[in-house]
Amino acid sequence: MNWRAVAALAFGLVTAASQGQAAEYPSRAIKLIVPYAAGGPTDVLGRMVGEYLSRDLKQPVVIENKAGAQGAIGAEAAARAEPDGYTLFFTAASIFVLNPMLYKKLPYDPQRDFRMLALITDLPVVMEVHPSVPAKTVAEFVAYAKQNPGKLNFGSAGTGGTIHLAGEMFKQMAGVDMVHVAYKGAGPALTDLISGNIQLMFDTLGTALPPVKGGLLRALAVSSAQRIPDLPDVPTMAESGYPEYGVSVWYGVSASSKLPDDIARKITASLDKALGDDTFRASLEKVGFPPLRPRSQAEIDQFIATDRARWAGVIKALNISLD
Repeated sequence: MNWRAVAALAFGLVTAASQGQAAEYPSRAIKLIVPYAAGGPTDVLGRMVGEYLSRDLKQPVVIENKAGAQGAIGAEAAARAEPDGYTLFFTAASIFVLNPMLYKKLPYDPQRDFRMLALITDLPVVMEVHPSVPAKTVAEFVAYAKQNPGKLNFGSAGTGGTIHLAGEMFKQMAGVDMVHVAYKGAGPALTDLISGNIQLMFDTLGTALPPVKGGLLRALAVSSAQRIPDLPDVPTMAESGYPEYGVSVWYGVSASSKLPDDIARKITASLDKALGDDTFRASLEKVGFPPLRPRSQAEIDQFIATDRARWAGVIKALNISLD
């Protein structure tokens, strides 16, 4: 047998093995790494996605919470996992877009180590203030802030997160001087805002809705392109005079960049099926996560590239580094 025949035979065996692996996938439990603590909004959303995948793929999907270092611990574990489709990563905008700009050294590279399989939700940010703040609109707030430079505090779940940078972006655009107060999570920040210890937050829709609808906080604007059905009387940032304020917090499912295409297509098909399922979509909306529609790989890549470009200028202007 000459070398060409040997090479052809070897290629055929590898191809057959790959096709066989894809055909039988999944044949055992799948692990979905969630890079934040159990019980938080990311964990809740990740478990909802995991439950759907489990039903559709007919295999258990086990959630593994690996919290810490702004999601980097979970991302590193996912990046180092075997690229066989049995370890998936539930990721967020901060992990794929912000961390690489904020940390000089990361144990993962989102562009090198991962492929995005689907975007699940894209949450707008709500600009909310304590009722003691004498402003009913963004314009009134800006005027009040300029009259009280350095006296208004805005909270976030931590330095460098989307919620922090949403406030910094607003400071830049509005030309106001406010003080950032970092908390160990969105919950403590929201508690202090409701108590009046800080004056405002740029909060995600899911956690902002209950206190706003309950009258504990006042919403001045939302960052979405259109008004939110749950807050029909709250204008968008564009309507409030800031059309370039395009802040959102997105979540999606990714896997190793080395994942075979056939297996990636199976997982993506299941995720797209979930995003087209009325019951699944309603369950997300019920807990404050507006579901997205299925997108092509090119659309996903463009979405993330646009988000990177949006934040690059903000972070450069602030000269923020977290290491």
